[in-house]
Amino acid sequence: MIYETIIVEYEISTAIIKINRPNELNALNRKVFEELGAVFDEIQKKVAPKVVIITGIGDRAFAAGTDITDMKNLTSFESRIFATLAGKTINKIENLDRPVIAAINGFALGGGCELAMACDIRIASEKAKLGQPEINLGIIPGSGGTQRLPRLVGPSKAKQLIFTGELIDAKTALDIGLVDRVAPHDQLMEETKKLASIIANKSKIALEMAKSSINRGLEVDLRTALNYEIECFAQCFASDDQKEGMRAFLEKRKANFTDK
Repeated sequence: MIYETIIVEYEISTAIIKINRPNELNALNRKVFEELGAVFDEIQKKVAPKVVIITGIGDRAFAAGTDITDMKNLTSFESRIFATLAGKTINKIENLDRPVIAAINGFALGGGCELAMACDIRIASEKAKLGQPEINLGIIPGSGGTQRLPRLVGPSKAKQLIFTGELIDAKTALDIGLVDRVAPHDQLMEETKKLASIIANKSKIALEMAKSSINRGLEVDLRTALNYEIECFAQCFASDDQKEGMRAFLEKRKANFTDK
């Protein structure tokens, strides 16, 4: 497909999705959410890629928030429709059956921060700024910010960030657990691709089971989560990759996974 607001590139086992609105600091409007949703539907149906990277075009912004020009005149009813569209797209990213890495190359604010939080791993440029500044507009986060942020950094820190609308730099984001790694700005994609390559060498089936076990486990009580983990663990033993992985270990060689 040809997209208007995003660019999709495929490199071996990795898909790289770039939000392409640099003149608007990659602000997220209806079209971006629609196209992101479509591309993640497409990837979900494919055997490859095994890893997805999301970033923004340019060196200023990952996504500097939801496009205010798209929102300023919405009624309460219309804002619910908009938030539902954004939420469905972000949920598709979170629930994709393979790992998604956010390469945060600049501002990740509001909806941009919410988009990054839906990814499995976040690597930030040393120049990145993150935050949920919606309170300064007289609103609150509406695409998962009040829910995912407390799960990542704890309720108290999340409340501080959301109540004040303050922006934090990459180091602070790393210190509180909002991002997982900080890279030099000019090495961000290199570092992200290196991590993606390591992950892509693993069994796709095992990656899917691991992600599903973690994500679902966070939504239920511990006993239910532990039982679900056992089911995911057992599913791995129905794969050729489990047999290859254990055989390779015993033979002291690198496993050659076929994702079957």
